[in-house]
Amino acid sequence: MMQCVICKHGELDAGTTTVTLERDDVTLVFKDVPARVCENCGESYVDEAVTRQLLKEAESAVNAGVEVDIRHFRAA
Repeated sequence: MMQCVICKHGELDAGTTTVTLERDDVTLVFKDVPARVCENCGESYVDEAVTRQLLKEAESAVNAGVEVDIRHFRAA
């Protein structure tokens, strides 16, 4: 099991987190994002595949003219 790099004490467990992405005047909030979450301090770590999907969805939203949006994450 991995140890948290922030607090150096907690173990990381499977869970979910909320990710907020901001660029210029655009704010996107993704809820229920799969992540490894520190049992001690609550720091969240999102894996590379999930991050790629978040950035792809964010790019689509920006191109569609979205300014503020809150979404539930859906795995590809």
